[in-house]
Amino acid sequence: MSDLVTRAQITLLSRTLHVPEEQLAHLEQLGAANLHELQQRMATVMFAAHNAIFSRLSMLVPIVPLSISIPIVQRVVPPVMAGRAAGAIAVDHPQKAAEAVSLLDPVYAAQAVPYVDPHSVGQLAEIAPVEPVMRIINELLARGDHISAGPFLAYATPTLVRGVEELVHDDEGLIRSASYSYSGTNISVIVRHLLSGPGRRIPKLVHTILNGSQELRLAALSVFARCDSDVVTPIGDILFELGSTEEIADLVRTFFAAGAMPETLRFVAEFSPSALDLLAANPIVAEPDLIAALVDAVDGSTEPAVWRGLLALANRTEPAVASEFASAVSQLDPAVLAQVADLGLREELTALTARAE
Repeated sequence: MSDLVTRAQITLLSRTLHVPEEQLAHLEQLGAANLHELQQRMATVMFAAHNAIFSRLSMLVPIVPLSISIPIVQRVVPPVMAGRAAGAIAVDHPQKAAEAVSLLDPVYAAQAVPYVDPHSVGQLAEIAPVEPVMRIINELLARGDHISAGPFLAYATPTLVRGVEELVHDDEGLIRSASYSYSGTNISVIVRHLLSGPGRRIPKLVHTILNGSQELRLAALSVFARCDSDVVTPIGDILFELGSTEEIADLVRTFFAAGAMPETLRFVAEFSPSALDLLAANPIVAEPDLIAALVDAVDGSTEPAVWRGLLALANRTEPAVASEFASAVSQLDPAVLAQVADLGLREELTALTARAE
């Protein structure tokens, strides 16, 4: 998993433990997968302790009508307490919890969401009414709380995904929130629907990315680099359909400046031949520093997608540029190059190295 995902997991762990990210920076060496598991386990332990306390309150849920209890709760109970209690209530009375969502003020709900057990969000996603959930998501995005919005997207059902397409119009907020969702499979479900849905959201998203900040562009790269190939390929085509040569070069420079070359190669690995040709012809690909960074990204890597991205791109560049790529690759440790054959890319590597002669 990538450095961008690792950084997102540090942020999520920081939110779970309520400590500054700087205090957890040393844990980056654990990698994204281990950090994700650690965050999930810590959340389970912490919310289990809360649930033991708040489960007593859930006993009142069947007794007091929601139309009476919810207005009182919103007046007298701080959002942090309501969020922590919500997990126990959702476990004991999922249908009542789903009904309560319709009665909550979106502002109050958004303030409580950071303290809700993320596992209970998954339970509610199956039965929660769409429009109230979308109002809460819109409020989270308006507040810039993309970390809290991420779990809603991670657990999105087909019905909720359609609700996102129709009722959530903050493209930048969606991208930033999706970058905090660990599962590439779940992200792919959402993006796949946005590709095929009637709203034609992906061109708008791509336009937003091309004109966005470095942080937004890196969030988008983190999202797309983890999507399934049937999702990435059309996104790549749309990117080159909408982006000028200069805009694509500027996007690549952003990735390069952030050291996100492995993610870039994963993304590139799923491009269509036409998109690969357009990228290979972009003058930025001929820049020596970028060539060195791309080759450095595969040095020691045993990930097929990273190598496939490099070789597919390099083999489509003009002869002089391909020769530069080939020369840089040929200087890698022979043991590293020997592993490429095990990845099923011997033919592509041979084609490239031949161009250095």
